[in-house]
Amino acid sequence: MLRIKNRKIALVSHDAGGAEILSSWAKNNFNNKFCFVLQGPAIRIFKKKIGDIEISNLLDAIEHSEIVICGTSWESDLEKNAIIISKLNFKKVISFIDHWVNYIERFKLENIINLPDEIWVGDRYALKIAEELFNNIEIKLVVNPYFSDLISEINNNKTHSNYKYKNGVVLYVCEPIREHALKQYGNENFWGYTEEEALIFFMKNLKSIDINVNKIILRPHPSEKHDKYNWVLSKYKNVEIVSNNTLIEQILNSEIIVGCESMAMVVGLLAKKRVISSIPFGGKKCGLPQNEIEHLQNLITRMS
Repeated sequence: MLRIKNRKIALVSHDAGGAEILSSWAKNNFNNKFCFVLQGPAIRIFKKKIGDIEISNLLDAIEHSEIVICGTSWESDLEKNAIIISKLNFKKVISFIDHWVNYIERFKLENIINLPDEIWVGDRYALKIAEELFNNIEIKLVVNPYFSDLISEINNNKTHSNYKYKNGVVLYVCEPIREHALKQYGNENFWGYTEEEALIFFMKNLKSIDINVNKIILRPHPSEKHDKYNWVLSKYKNVEIVSNNTLIEQILNSEIIVGCESMAMVVGLLAKKRVISSIPFGGKKCGLPQNEIEHLQNLITRMS
């Protein structure tokens, strides 16, 4: 894990993915003095891992810090503004990319790409993508602190009495695909499918995954309203919507993890689970590069 010692650091985060990584990094680097600039889901995630923290405004945090480390977001322009302001104030700014898709869009504000001084990535897949897209910028491969925490949590839960693995349970991890496409491109069907279409595609093709499904648990994305998927309950049987359990608990107690291209699917791989992408025919190719992920389209084609 890349460590920085005895520095004044502003940590800037909004979306859940980046917040998970930055909060895990901060937890393991507390020999620095931090200013936390947090909005949205990041507030809950940081407070859960680190405890009661004081949240600063962006301008003050940058002014009083030597280094600025950001996540990346699609819901907010917070981190993009942090890059711009940091550079105007001659402060080193670093972005930690938490996923494997939409790299350019993570830095685009009003059609202008504003890159940090340095990009951190947590695995060889992300390194390859970043190196192909970004020239004349330092890109560092570092240990993903969130994944390190997850592996420890997975191992601890497997030996805990509350771990009760159940055959035939499918965990479906949801994503706000339509909202993301509409915000970024002004077209909710930009990627050729929506989250509702992907979910229906999966439900209609359950036989293709070749197990006896006893229960399907839907886990809304942290940015989604809990009742967003209530329509599923009246349309299909043996479906529950659960978001109050931890992601690790839900993954460990499921046989298969299904989603479109959610980070939670990669967490499923870390837990040695079978993982399937439910992107329907006509949709974009799944952006997750892990070869272990199966694709529902392929499973359907093989059966036909």
